[in-house]
Amino acid sequence: MKLLRNTVIRAGLEALYFSGAHYLLRPIFAGVGVIFMLHHVRPRRDGEFQPNHHLEVEPEFLRAMLAHLRALDIDIITMDEAHQRLQARDFTRRFACFTLDDGYRDNRDFALPVMREFDAPLAVYVTSDFAEGTGRLWWVALERAIAGANSIEVPIGGTRVRLDTSTPEAKQATFDRLHDWLRQMPTEHDLQREISALCTRHEVDEASIAREFCLSWDELKAFAGDPLVTIGAHTITHCNLARQSEAAALRELTESRTRIEAALQRPVLHLAYPYGDRIAAGRREFALAKVAGFKTAVTTRPGMIFPESADHLTALQRVSLNGNYQDARIIPVLTSGAATAMWNGFRRIDAA
Repeated sequence: MKLLRNTVIRAGLEALYFSGAHYLLRPIFAGVGVIFMLHHVRPRRDGEFQPNHHLEVEPEFLRAMLAHLRALDIDIITMDEAHQRLQARDFTRRFACFTLDDGYRDNRDFALPVMREFDAPLAVYVTSDFAEGTGRLWWVALERAIAGANSIEVPIGGTRVRLDTSTPEAKQATFDRLHDWLRQMPTEHDLQREISALCTRHEVDEASIAREFCLSWDELKAFAGDPLVTIGAHTITHCNLARQSEAAALRELTESRTRIEAALQRPVLHLAYPYGDRIAAGRREFALAKVAGFKTAVTTRPGMIFPESADHLTALQRVSLNGNYQDARIIPVLTSGAATAMWNGFRRIDAA
């Protein structure tokens, strides 16, 4: 199903490019700015089975996007400046922001050098438990469990189900099924119980993954000292906030901010909601972000920034730079707003 979805999305992006429709739609749907969303920036890995590939782009693709923005004379600004422009309703020049979720080490090693080439700032949203080295990147653990197995047995719907993982295609199908199953768990505790049991059965060292991939507090201190870098919050545990009680969700927001500020000795004013889609962040979470003192908060709902976005500073939409669509031809389509406009049924704001 996800393969079909990716194929349809790619076909839509290519149709917008080859038809030239993105040029016609740019004046209507490009808005006043765009906030790009990334996770990993690193060279492409070897191997046929890479179910989390959508979360990573290669440095060359990032470089191509930055060059395109410079050619269009679009300002590349910090989230602080984006907040100031939105508050002041200053839309005289179009802008772009680059945001990276989770706090991966490759953000420092591969993204920052490319951003420096263009003197372009970036915001990195840190999950504080990942920086502690205690957090659980369950989607990576799931990938590793499946990668090393010829079959996987899980209790779906109260029944033990054995799933084939003997080929790259079978592994991908099983990953997609289990990823959706885990995300639908009623609580974070349920999700963690199932992924930990899977890791135990398949000898995956789940506890070491955060230390392997994510910047530690000491590394973040040096990283945050770069004038191009802004550090934001991404909760304590990377949980689905909408499935928490109001008190627990507020604690995830306020304590993550407090931890980062204490560790880095600098204010943390910007937030990214984990997962960030409709089932993970809605009106309650948007209100809680204000209570927690954040100036802005970003979702994963696709969309450009419009003048009306100034009324929804804790529900800002983003445009994903997705590893499945690293084609230079689609770069002008992404910056035109045409793709997100079609995805949203031509609604400009999605903050409900």
